[in-house]
Amino acid sequence: MAQINSFRDLLVWQKAMDLAVRCYGVSRRMPRDEQRVLGYQIRKCAVSMPSNIAEGKARQSTAIYTNHLWVAHGSGAELETQLELGARVKVVSEQDAAKLIKDTQEIGRMLQGLVASLERSVTGA
Repeated sequence: MAQINSFRDLLVWQKAMDLAVRCYGVSRRMPRDEQRVLGYQIRKCAVSMPSNIAEGKARQSTAIYTNHLWVAHGSGAELETQLELGARVKVVSEQDAAKLIKDTQEIGRMLQGLVASLERSVTGA
């Protein structure tokens, strides 16, 4: 297992960053008026995921770190909702939405696993 010295070493952060980059690309392909509304919301949630992972990792408290991971997880749920809405109103292709939602769900599972691991390390279980 690789040594984790920084949030940059976390695979979940790397995947969340890649997802954010892809969300930016999808939002750029939206009609101009949707870029300012739904596109903004998609970008905001996508940026929130790796940002909260990084901020939490930088904190000196496992409880605070865990809280930030749950915030990142919540941002993922928001992102899934916005992508689904984008597909329903036809400003995001169904293929793009499905791929991004699948990736968001994978990151969510990784976040849940990381939280469980942190909680085990605190309780010594």
